[in-house]
Amino acid sequence: MNEFKPFEDKLAGLIAALSPAARRRMTAEIAKALRASQQQRIKRQQAPDGTPYAARKRQPVKGKKGRVKRAMFTKLRTNRYMKAKGTNDAAIVEFTGRVQRMARVHQEGLRDKPNRYSEGVQYEARKLLGLNQGDKTIIENNILNHLSI
Repeated sequence: MNEFKPFEDKLAGLIAALSPAARRRMTAEIAKALRASQQQRIKRQQAPDGTPYAARKRQPVKGKKGRVKRAMFTKLRTNRYMKAKGTNDAAIVEFTGRVQRMARVHQEGLRDKPNRYSEGVQYEARKLLGLNQGDKTIIENNILNHLSI
């Protein structure tokens, strides 16, 4: 049995005692903090466990000249595509719109076509979204701040 189980049960009771509007505010703040944390981690090109992303594949000689000067997922991590939402029951950080499919391909390491006319390519798994110990600390601090108010 977990030694923190009684504490977690009391904490769940305190959160349930909050009004729905207060819970929504709390989860919205948690979601925004998590989005900022995820954006910084993606900027550092790291998976949630701290390992670096797999490098890009080398382009064929007949392809573009020069090197790719942009880091992976620069547009994907912007607030336009990475949304944070808080509901009564959950804090949600998700990719929206058309980039959602591309993010899922990279998150899970699936096969996809880079453009309409090319052959399918197997992508390396690059975990874009995920929780680590720092994110759990952010969540705990936000909950404690809301309960102390």
